[in-house]
Amino acid sequence: MDYLLKTGDPAKLKTPCLVVGIFSKRQLSPLAQQLDKSCKGALQRIVKRGDMDGESGQQLLLYDLPGIEAERILLVGLGKQREFNRKQYTKCVTAVTKSLNQNHAMEAIWGLCELLSGDLTLQQAIRETIVSAEASLYKFSETKSEVKKIQRPLKRLALFIHDRRHLKTAQKALSQASAIATGITLTKNLANLPGNLCTPSYLADQARKLGRDESRLKVRILDEKQMAKLGMGSLLSVSRGSRQPAKLIIMEYSGGRPGAKPVVLVGKGLTFDAGGISLKPSAAMDEMKYDMCGGAAVFGTIKAALAMDMPINVIGVVPASENLPDGDANKPGDIVTSMSGQTIEILNTDAEGRLILCDALTYSERFKPAVVIDIATLTGACIVALGNQASGLMANDDALAKELLDAGSDTGDRAWQLPLWDDYQEQLDSNFADMANIGGKGAGTITAACFLSRYTKKFKWAHLDIAGTAWRSGAHKGATGRPVGLLTQFLLRRCGQ
Repeated sequence: MDYLLKTGDPAKLKTPCLVVGIFSKRQLSPLAQQLDKSCKGALQRIVKRGDMDGESGQQLLLYDLPGIEAERILLVGLGKQREFNRKQYTKCVTAVTKSLNQNHAMEAIWGLCELLSGDLTLQQAIRETIVSAEASLYKFSETKSEVKKIQRPLKRLALFIHDRRHLKTAQKALSQASAIATGITLTKNLANLPGNLCTPSYLADQARKLGRDESRLKVRILDEKQMAKLGMGSLLSVSRGSRQPAKLIIMEYSGGRPGAKPVVLVGKGLTFDAGGISLKPSAAMDEMKYDMCGGAAVFGTIKAALAMDMPINVIGVVPASENLPDGDANKPGDIVTSMSGQTIEILNTDAEGRLILCDALTYSERFKPAVVIDIATLTGACIVALGNQASGLMANDDALAKELLDAGSDTGDRAWQLPLWDDYQEQLDSNFADMANIGGKGAGTITAACFLSRYTKKFKWAHLDIAGTAWRSGAHKGATGRPVGLLTQFLLRRCGQ
Protein backbone atom coordinates (compact mmCIF):
# COMPACT_ATOMS: atom_id res chain seq x y z
CA MET A 1 0.00 0.00 0.00
CA ASP A 2 1.13 3.57 -0.67
CA TYR A 3 1.49 6.08 2.16
CA LEU A 4 1.74 9.87 2.02
CA LEU A 5 1.10 12.96 4.11
CA LYS A 6 -1.75 15.45 3.88
CA THR A 7 -2.17 18.88 5.43
CA GLY A 8 -4.49 21.85 5.12
CA ASP A 9 -8.14 22.55 6.00
CA PRO A 10 -9.65 19.14 6.90
CA ALA A 11 -13.07 20.22 5.64
CA LYS A 12 -11.61 20.80 2.17
CA LEU A 13 -9.76 17.49 1.88
CA LYS A 14 -11.09 15.62 -1.14
CA THR A 15 -10.97 11.94 -0.36
CA PRO A 16 -13.23 8.88 -0.55
CA CYS A 17 -12.97 8.56 3.26
CA LEU A 18 -11.69 10.64 6.16
CA VAL A 19 -11.07 8.79 9.45
CA VAL A 20 -11.91 10.82 12.58
CA GLY A 21 -11.75 9.88 16.27
CA ILE A 22 -14.40 10.17 18.98
CA PHE A 23 -13.53 9.59 22.64
CA SER A 24 -15.94 8.01 25.11
CA LYS A 25 -18.97 10.00 26.30
CA ARG A 26 -19.25 11.43 22.78
CA GLN A 27 -16.23 13.66 23.21
CA LEU A 28 -15.04 14.91 19.83
CA SER A 29 -11.32 14.79 19.06
CA PRO A 30 -9.72 18.10 17.98
CA LEU A 31 -10.04 17.17 14.30
CA ALA A 32 -13.68 16.16 14.79
CA GLN A 33 -14.34 19.49 16.50
CA GLN A 34 -12.85 21.34 13.55
CA LEU A 35 -15.00 19.38 11.10
CA ASP A 36 -18.07 19.97 13.26
CA LYS A 37 -17.63 23.73 12.90
CA SER A 38 -17.38 23.37 9.12
CA CYS A 39 -20.63 21.37 8.94
CA LYS A 40 -22.36 23.70 11.42
CA GLY A 41 -22.78 21.19 14.20
CA ALA A 42 -24.06 18.31 12.04
CA LEU A 43 -21.39 15.95 13.39
CA GLN A 44 -22.27 16.70 17.00
CA ARG A 45 -25.97 16.22 16.30
CA ILE A 46 -25.34 12.81 14.73
CA VAL A 47 -23.21 11.71 17.68
CA LYS A 48 -25.84 12.85 20.19
CA ARG A 49 -28.40 10.53 18.59
CA GLY A 50 -26.56 7.67 20.28
CA ASP A 51 -25.15 5.69 17.35
CA MET A 52 -21.58 6.58 18.37
CA ASP A 53 -20.71 6.85 22.06
CA GLY A 54 -16.96 6.83 21.43
CA GLU A 55 -16.40 3.48 23.11
CA SER A 56 -13.32 1.62 21.94
CA GLY A 57 -14.01 -0.48 18.84
CA GLN A 58 -17.08 1.41 17.61
CA GLN A 59 -17.23 2.58 13.99
CA LEU A 60 -19.85 4.70 12.21
CA LEU A 61 -19.69 5.55 8.50
CA LEU A 62 -21.29 8.85 7.45
CA TYR A 63 -21.94 10.09 3.92
CA ASP A 64 -22.20 13.57 2.39
CA LEU A 65 -21.88 15.76 5.48
CA PRO A 66 -22.67 19.39 4.56
CA GLY A 67 -19.62 21.62 4.18
CA ILE A 68 -17.25 18.62 4.09
CA GLU A 69 -15.47 17.69 0.85
CA ALA A 70 -14.77 14.09 1.91
CA GLU A 71 -17.25 11.59 0.43
CA ARG A 72 -17.35 9.59 3.68
CA ILE A 73 -16.49 10.30 7.29
CA LEU A 74 -15.59 7.21 9.31
CA LEU A 75 -16.08 7.91 13.01
CA VAL A 76 -13.94 5.68 15.20
CA GLY A 77 -14.49 5.09 18.93
CA LEU A 78 -11.29 5.58 20.92
CA GLY A 79 -12.46 4.90 24.48
CA LYS A 80 -11.46 7.07 27.44
CA GLN A 81 -9.06 9.81 26.44
CA ARG A 82 -6.83 9.39 29.50
CA GLU A 83 -6.45 5.67 28.72
CA PHE A 84 -5.74 6.10 25.02
CA ASN A 85 -2.22 4.64 24.64
CA ARG A 86 -0.04 2.77 22.17
CA LYS A 87 -1.91 -0.51 22.61
CA GLN A 88 -5.30 1.14 22.06
CA TYR A 89 -3.95 3.05 19.08
CA THR A 90 -2.58 -0.12 17.47
CA LYS A 91 -5.88 -1.95 17.97
CA CYS A 92 -7.66 1.00 16.38
CA VAL A 93 -5.35 1.01 13.33
CA THR A 94 -5.80 -2.73 12.85
CA ALA A 95 -9.61 -2.68 13.05
CA VAL A 96 -10.09 0.44 10.92
CA THR A 97 -7.67 -0.65 8.20
CA LYS A 98 -9.56 -3.90 7.80
CA SER A 99 -12.83 -1.96 7.54
CA LEU A 100 -11.41 0.45 4.98
CA ASN A 101 -10.15 -2.47 2.94
CA GLN A 102 -13.70 -3.81 2.72
CA ASN A 103 -15.71 -0.64 2.07
CA HIS A 104 -14.45 -0.04 -1.50
CA ALA A 105 -13.01 3.40 -0.79
CA MET A 106 -9.56 2.46 -2.19
CA GLU A 107 -8.13 5.66 -0.67
CA ALA A 108 -8.49 7.25 2.76
CA ILE A 109 -7.06 9.95 4.97
CA TRP A 110 -6.09 8.94 8.50
CA GLY A 111 -6.85 11.70 10.99
CA LEU A 112 -5.65 10.10 14.23
CA CYS A 113 -1.84 10.50 14.15
CA GLU A 114 -1.83 13.64 16.25
CA LEU A 115 -3.89 12.22 19.12
CA LEU A 116 -0.74 12.13 21.23
CA SER A 117 -0.59 10.57 24.65
CA GLY A 118 2.15 10.12 27.22
CA ASP A 119 3.77 7.18 25.45
CA LEU A 120 3.02 7.99 21.82
CA THR A 121 4.85 10.77 19.97
CA LEU A 122 3.98 11.85 16.43
CA GLN A 123 6.88 9.82 15.02
CA GLN A 124 5.80 6.74 16.95
CA ALA A 125 2.18 7.22 15.90
CA ILE A 126 3.20 7.36 12.23
CA ARG A 127 5.27 4.20 12.62
CA GLU A 128 2.50 2.38 14.48
CA THR A 129 0.00 3.42 11.81
CA ILE A 130 2.01 2.10 8.89
CA VAL A 131 3.41 -1.04 10.53
CA SER A 132 0.02 -2.00 12.02
CA ALA A 133 -1.85 -1.22 8.80
CA GLU A 134 0.48 -3.46 6.80
CA ALA A 135 0.18 -6.21 9.41
CA SER A 136 -3.63 -6.06 9.35
CA LEU A 137 -3.72 -6.47 5.56
CA TYR A 138 -0.98 -9.11 5.35
CA LYS A 139 -2.00 -12.48 3.95
CA PHE A 140 0.36 -15.27 2.99
CA SER A 141 -0.91 -16.67 -0.29
CA GLU A 142 2.25 -17.80 -2.08
CA THR A 143 1.42 -21.50 -1.72
CA LYS A 144 -2.33 -21.26 -2.43
CA SER A 145 -3.71 -22.17 -5.85
CA GLU A 146 -6.69 -19.82 -5.55
CA VAL A 147 -6.75 -16.48 -3.79
CA LYS A 148 -10.01 -14.64 -3.29
CA LYS A 149 -9.39 -11.04 -4.23
CA ILE A 150 -11.14 -8.09 -2.60
CA GLN A 151 -12.91 -5.83 -5.04
CA ARG A 152 -11.53 -2.28 -4.83
CA PRO A 153 -9.19 -2.85 -1.84
CA LEU A 154 -7.52 -0.04 0.07
CA LYS A 155 -4.50 1.08 -1.96
CA ARG A 156 -3.50 4.45 -0.52
CA LEU A 157 -3.54 5.83 2.99
CA ALA A 158 -2.71 9.49 3.63
CA LEU A 159 -1.76 10.59 7.13
CA PHE A 160 -3.17 13.99 8.07
CA ILE A 161 -0.75 16.39 9.78
CA HIS A 162 -2.45 19.49 11.13
CA ASP A 163 0.68 21.50 11.94
CA ARG A 164 2.81 22.06 8.83
CA ARG A 165 5.84 22.68 11.04
CA HIS A 166 5.89 18.94 11.74
CA LEU A 167 5.91 17.89 8.08
CA LYS A 168 9.66 17.33 7.81
CA THR A 169 9.71 15.16 10.92
CA ALA A 170 6.59 13.34 9.75
CA GLN A 171 8.03 12.66 6.30
CA LYS A 172 11.16 11.14 7.80
CA ALA A 173 9.07 9.00 10.13
CA LEU A 174 6.88 7.88 7.23
CA SER A 175 9.90 6.84 5.14
CA GLN A 176 11.40 4.91 8.03
CA ALA A 177 8.09 3.23 8.88
CA SER A 178 7.53 2.15 5.28
CA ALA A 179 11.03 0.63 5.19
CA ILE A 180 10.46 -1.22 8.47
CA ALA A 181 7.11 -2.55 7.24
CA THR A 182 8.81 -3.82 4.08
CA GLY A 183 11.42 -5.62 6.18
CA ILE A 184 8.76 -7.15 8.42
CA THR A 185 6.84 -8.41 5.39
CA LEU A 186 9.97 -10.09 3.99
CA THR A 187 10.59 -11.72 7.36
CA LYS A 188 7.03 -13.05 7.50
CA ASN A 189 7.13 -14.35 3.94
CA LEU A 190 10.34 -16.29 4.53
CA ALA A 191 9.18 -17.70 7.87
CA ASN A 192 5.76 -18.74 6.55
CA LEU A 193 7.17 -20.77 3.67
CA PRO A 194 7.14 -24.56 4.22
CA GLY A 195 10.37 -26.41 4.84
CA ASN A 196 10.29 -28.22 1.50
CA LEU A 197 10.48 -24.84 -0.27
CA CYS A 198 12.43 -22.67 2.16
CA THR A 199 15.60 -24.76 2.41
CA PRO A 200 19.10 -23.51 3.30
CA SER A 201 19.82 -23.23 -0.43
CA TYR A 202 16.61 -21.21 -0.93
CA LEU A 203 17.64 -18.80 1.83
CA ALA A 204 21.02 -18.42 0.17
CA ASP A 205 19.31 -17.60 -3.13
CA GLN A 206 17.15 -15.00 -1.39
CA ALA A 207 20.27 -13.36 0.00
CA ARG A 208 21.76 -13.19 -3.49
CA LYS A 209 18.49 -11.71 -4.75
CA LEU A 210 18.57 -9.08 -1.99
CA GLY A 211 22.09 -8.09 -2.99
CA ARG A 212 21.42 -8.00 -6.71
CA ASP A 213 21.90 -4.49 -8.14
CA GLU A 214 22.73 -3.20 -4.63
CA SER A 215 26.25 -1.80 -4.53
CA ARG A 216 25.97 -1.32 -0.76
CA LEU A 217 25.26 -5.02 -0.08
CA LYS A 218 27.88 -7.70 -0.58
CA VAL A 219 26.62 -11.28 -0.28
CA ARG A 220 28.78 -14.38 0.24
CA ILE A 221 27.63 -17.95 0.72
CA LEU A 222 29.87 -20.58 2.30
CA ASP A 223 29.13 -24.22 1.42
CA GLU A 224 29.84 -27.24 3.60
CA LYS A 225 33.30 -27.81 2.13
CA GLN A 226 34.32 -24.23 2.96
CA MET A 227 32.84 -24.50 6.44
CA ALA A 228 34.69 -27.77 7.04
CA LYS A 229 37.96 -26.08 6.08
CA LEU A 230 37.21 -23.41 8.73
CA GLY A 231 36.62 -26.14 11.33
CA MET A 232 32.88 -25.59 11.84
CA GLY A 233 32.34 -29.07 13.21
CA SER A 234 29.47 -28.02 15.48
CA LEU A 235 27.39 -26.40 12.73
CA LEU A 236 28.07 -29.21 10.25
CA SER A 237 27.14 -31.89 12.78
CA VAL A 238 23.54 -30.65 12.65
CA SER A 239 23.22 -30.87 8.87
CA ARG A 240 24.57 -34.43 8.72
CA GLY A 241 21.06 -35.79 9.24
CA SER A 242 19.65 -33.88 6.27
CA ARG A 243 19.84 -34.26 2.51
CA GLN A 244 19.83 -30.47 2.29
CA PRO A 245 23.36 -29.04 2.52
CA ALA A 246 24.01 -26.39 5.14
CA LYS A 247 24.88 -22.84 4.11
CA LEU A 248 26.51 -19.96 5.93
CA ILE A 249 25.00 -16.77 4.54
CA ILE A 250 26.92 -13.51 4.97
CA MET A 251 25.33 -10.18 3.98
CA GLU A 252 27.56 -7.11 4.39
CA TYR A 253 25.73 -3.78 4.22
CA SER A 254 28.10 -0.82 3.89
CA GLY A 255 26.11 2.28 4.69
CA GLY A 256 28.51 3.85 7.19
CA ARG A 257 32.04 5.19 7.02
CA PRO A 258 34.59 2.87 5.39
CA GLY A 259 36.42 1.06 8.16
CA ALA A 260 33.82 1.85 10.82
CA LYS A 261 33.17 -1.13 13.05
CA PRO A 262 29.97 -2.94 12.01
CA VAL A 263 27.01 -4.19 13.97
CA VAL A 264 26.83 -7.94 13.35
CA LEU A 265 23.45 -9.68 13.45
CA VAL A 266 23.59 -13.47 13.68
CA GLY A 267 20.27 -15.18 12.94
CA LYS A 268 19.45 -18.83 13.54
CA GLY A 269 18.35 -20.31 10.21
CA LEU A 270 16.97 -23.77 11.03
CA THR A 271 14.63 -24.15 8.05
CA PHE A 272 13.04 -27.20 9.66
CA ASP A 273 13.61 -28.76 13.06
CA ALA A 274 12.30 -32.25 13.72
CA GLY A 275 14.60 -32.55 16.73
CA GLY A 276 16.98 -35.04 15.12
CA ILE A 277 17.40 -38.34 16.94
CA SER A 278 15.79 -36.65 20.00
CA LEU A 279 12.62 -36.50 17.91
CA LYS A 280 9.99 -33.90 18.74
CA PRO A 281 6.35 -34.94 19.36
CA SER A 282 4.30 -35.00 16.16
CA ALA A 283 1.70 -32.51 17.44
CA ALA A 284 2.38 -29.08 15.93
CA MET A 285 5.65 -30.26 14.41
CA ASP A 286 4.56 -28.52 11.19
CA GLU A 287 5.24 -25.23 12.98
CA MET A 288 8.92 -26.08 13.25
CA LYS A 289 9.41 -24.44 9.87
CA TYR A 290 9.47 -21.25 11.95
CA ASP A 291 12.78 -22.22 13.55
CA MET A 292 14.49 -19.95 11.04
CA CYS A 293 12.69 -16.79 12.21
CA GLY A 294 15.93 -15.42 13.65
CA GLY A 295 17.56 -15.70 10.24
CA ALA A 296 14.45 -14.27 8.59
CA ALA A 297 14.60 -11.28 10.96
CA VAL A 298 18.17 -10.61 9.88
CA PHE A 299 17.01 -10.61 6.24
CA GLY A 300 14.19 -8.22 7.10
CA THR A 301 16.45 -5.87 9.06
CA ILE A 302 19.01 -5.74 6.24
CA LYS A 303 16.22 -4.99 3.76
CA ALA A 304 14.93 -2.17 5.98
CA ALA A 305 18.44 -0.73 6.28
CA LEU A 306 18.76 -0.76 2.49
CA ALA A 307 15.37 0.90 2.02
CA MET A 308 16.30 3.67 4.50
CA ASP A 309 19.83 4.08 3.15
CA MET A 310 20.83 3.81 6.80
CA PRO A 311 24.25 5.37 7.52
CA ILE A 312 25.76 2.44 9.42
CA ASN A 313 27.68 -0.74 8.62
CA VAL A 314 25.69 -3.90 9.33
CA ILE A 315 26.66 -7.50 8.69
CA GLY A 316 24.08 -10.27 8.71
CA VAL A 317 25.31 -13.84 9.35
CA VAL A 318 22.77 -16.64 8.95
CA PRO A 319 23.82 -20.26 9.59
CA ALA A 320 21.18 -22.28 7.72
CA SER A 321 20.50 -25.99 8.13
CA GLU A 322 17.85 -28.64 8.78
CA ASN A 323 17.74 -30.88 11.84
CA LEU A 324 16.39 -34.33 10.94
CA PRO A 325 16.84 -37.94 12.10
CA ASP A 326 19.10 -40.10 9.91
CA GLY A 327 21.68 -42.80 10.18
CA ASP A 328 24.40 -40.17 10.03
CA ALA A 329 22.67 -37.65 12.31
CA ASN A 330 24.03 -36.50 15.66
CA LYS A 331 23.39 -39.01 18.46
CA PRO A 332 23.05 -38.26 22.17
CA GLY A 333 26.51 -38.75 23.62
CA ASP A 334 28.35 -37.66 20.46
CA ILE A 335 31.14 -35.13 20.90
CA VAL A 336 31.80 -32.48 18.24
CA THR A 337 34.47 -29.81 17.93
CA SER A 338 33.42 -26.23 17.26
CA MET A 339 35.30 -23.69 15.14
CA SER A 340 36.68 -22.18 18.36
CA GLY A 341 38.32 -25.53 19.22
CA GLN A 342 35.99 -26.13 22.18
CA THR A 343 34.40 -29.57 22.34
CA ILE A 344 30.69 -30.17 22.94
CA GLU A 345 28.94 -33.27 24.27
CA ILE A 346 25.54 -33.56 22.62
CA LEU A 347 23.10 -34.72 25.27
CA ASN A 348 20.01 -33.69 23.30
CA THR A 349 20.03 -33.37 19.50
CA ASP A 350 17.01 -31.06 19.72
CA ALA A 351 19.24 -28.41 21.29
CA GLU A 352 20.72 -27.82 17.85
CA GLY A 353 20.25 -24.06 17.45
CA ARG A 354 23.15 -23.29 19.77
CA LEU A 355 25.30 -25.74 17.80
CA ILE A 356 24.95 -23.78 14.59
CA LEU A 357 25.03 -20.38 16.29
CA CYS A 358 28.28 -20.98 18.18
CA ASP A 359 30.28 -21.43 14.98
CA ALA A 360 28.59 -18.43 13.39
CA LEU A 361 29.49 -16.35 16.46
CA THR A 362 33.12 -17.46 16.25
CA TYR A 363 33.11 -16.60 12.53
CA SER A 364 31.85 -13.11 13.40
CA GLU A 365 35.11 -12.29 15.21
CA ARG A 366 36.80 -11.64 11.86
CA PHE A 367 34.65 -8.55 11.27
CA LYS A 368 36.07 -6.80 14.38
CA PRO A 369 32.50 -5.86 15.32
CA ALA A 370 31.29 -2.96 17.43
CA VAL A 371 28.69 -5.37 18.84
CA VAL A 372 27.21 -8.75 17.94
CA ILE A 373 23.54 -9.60 18.46
CA ASP A 374 22.24 -13.09 17.85
CA ILE A 375 18.54 -13.68 17.25
CA ALA A 376 17.09 -17.16 17.65
CA THR A 377 13.95 -19.15 18.34
CA LEU A 378 16.11 -20.98 20.82
CA THR A 379 14.16 -22.36 23.79
CA GLY A 380 10.64 -23.39 24.68
CA ALA A 381 11.60 -22.34 28.20
CA CYS A 382 11.50 -18.71 27.04
CA ILE A 383 7.84 -19.13 26.06
CA VAL A 384 7.11 -20.56 29.50
CA ALA A 385 8.90 -17.65 31.18
CA LEU A 386 7.75 -14.68 29.07
CA GLY A 387 4.89 -15.93 26.90
CA ASN A 388 4.35 -14.21 23.57
CA GLN A 389 4.68 -10.68 24.87
CA ALA A 390 8.43 -10.17 25.26
CA SER A 391 11.61 -11.60 23.77
CA GLY A 392 14.21 -12.87 26.21
CA LEU A 393 17.39 -10.78 26.37
CA MET A 394 20.76 -11.73 27.83
CA ALA A 395 24.05 -9.93 27.27
CA ASN A 396 27.67 -9.72 28.38
CA ASP A 397 27.47 -5.91 28.26
CA ASP A 398 24.89 -3.94 30.27
CA ALA A 399 25.06 -0.85 28.05
CA LEU A 400 24.25 -2.94 24.97
CA ALA A 401 21.40 -4.62 26.82
CA LYS A 402 19.95 -1.23 27.74
CA GLU A 403 20.16 -0.06 24.12
CA LEU A 404 18.10 -3.05 23.04
CA LEU A 405 15.60 -2.69 25.87
CA ASP A 406 15.11 0.99 25.03
CA ALA A 407 14.67 0.21 21.33
CA GLY A 408 12.05 -2.36 22.22
CA SER A 409 10.18 0.13 24.41
CA ASP A 410 10.28 2.74 21.66
CA THR A 411 8.65 0.39 19.16
CA GLY A 412 6.43 -1.76 21.36
CA ASP A 413 8.55 -4.75 20.23
CA ARG A 414 9.67 -5.35 23.78
CA ALA A 415 12.35 -7.53 25.36
CA TRP A 416 12.99 -8.50 28.96
CA GLN A 417 16.45 -9.01 30.39
CA LEU A 418 17.28 -12.25 32.20
CA PRO A 419 20.46 -12.81 34.25
CA LEU A 420 23.61 -14.31 32.77
CA TRP A 421 25.39 -15.08 36.02
CA ASP A 422 28.37 -17.41 36.22
CA ASP A 423 26.39 -19.50 38.72
CA TYR A 424 24.47 -21.01 35.80
CA GLN A 425 27.57 -22.05 33.83
CA GLU A 426 28.22 -25.16 35.93
CA GLN A 427 24.97 -26.68 34.63
CA LEU A 428 26.80 -27.15 31.31
CA ASP A 429 29.61 -29.22 32.85
CA SER A 430 30.43 -32.46 31.03
CA ASN A 431 32.52 -35.45 32.10
CA PHE A 432 33.67 -36.01 28.53
CA ALA A 433 33.88 -32.64 26.74
CA ASP A 434 34.48 -28.96 27.43
CA MET A 435 30.73 -28.49 27.80
CA ALA A 436 27.36 -30.17 27.29
CA ASN A 437 24.83 -28.70 24.88
CA ILE A 438 22.05 -28.59 27.50
CA GLY A 439 22.01 -27.62 31.15
CA GLY A 440 19.16 -29.65 32.60
CA LYS A 441 15.58 -28.70 33.40
CA GLY A 442 16.15 -25.47 35.31
CA ALA A 443 16.71 -22.07 33.65
CA GLY A 444 16.74 -23.49 30.13
CA THR A 445 16.71 -20.10 28.44
CA ILE A 446 19.59 -18.83 30.56
CA THR A 447 21.79 -21.91 30.21
CA ALA A 448 21.32 -21.78 26.42
CA ALA A 449 22.63 -18.22 26.52
CA CYS A 450 25.44 -19.34 28.85
CA PHE A 451 26.44 -21.86 26.20
CA LEU A 452 26.59 -19.13 23.53
CA SER A 453 28.46 -16.78 25.87
CA ARG A 454 31.45 -19.12 25.75
CA TYR A 455 31.91 -18.11 22.12
CA THR A 456 31.59 -14.35 22.65
CA LYS A 457 34.56 -13.51 24.89
CA LYS A 458 36.15 -11.23 22.28
CA PHE A 459 33.30 -8.81 21.63
CA LYS A 460 30.25 -7.13 23.15
CA TRP A 461 27.33 -9.47 22.63
CA ALA A 462 23.62 -9.79 23.25
CA HIS A 463 21.27 -12.70 22.69
CA LEU A 464 17.57 -12.37 21.81
CA ASP A 465 15.48 -15.50 22.37
CA ILE A 466 12.41 -14.94 20.17
CA ALA A 467 10.81 -18.37 20.56
CA GLY A 468 7.63 -16.81 21.96
CA THR A 469 7.47 -13.60 19.95
CA ALA A 470 8.38 -14.61 16.39
CA TRP A 471 5.42 -16.91 15.80
CA ARG A 472 1.71 -17.04 16.55
CA SER A 473 0.05 -20.45 16.98
CA GLY A 474 -3.62 -21.39 16.81
CA ALA A 475 -6.24 -20.35 14.28
CA HIS A 476 -4.17 -17.36 13.16
CA LYS A 477 -0.83 -19.15 13.16
CA GLY A 478 1.98 -17.54 11.27
CA ALA A 479 5.07 -15.40 11.63
CA THR A 480 4.84 -12.03 13.39
CA GLY A 481 7.91 -10.37 11.87
CA ARG A 482 9.40 -9.65 15.29
CA PRO A 483 11.97 -8.45 16.24
CA VAL A 484 12.62 -6.47 13.03
CA GLY A 485 11.05 -3.40 14.65
CA LEU A 486 13.34 -3.61 17.68
CA LEU A 487 16.47 -4.25 15.60
CA THR A 488 15.86 -1.43 13.12
CA GLN A 489 15.17 1.03 15.96
CA PHE A 490 18.40 -0.12 17.63
CA LEU A 491 20.30 0.59 14.41
CA LEU A 492 18.59 3.95 13.91
CA ARG A 493 19.54 5.00 17.43
CA ARG A 494 23.11 3.82 16.82
CA CYS A 495 23.49 6.06 13.76
CA GLY A 496 21.81 9.06 15.40
CA GLN A 497 18.47 8.82 13.60
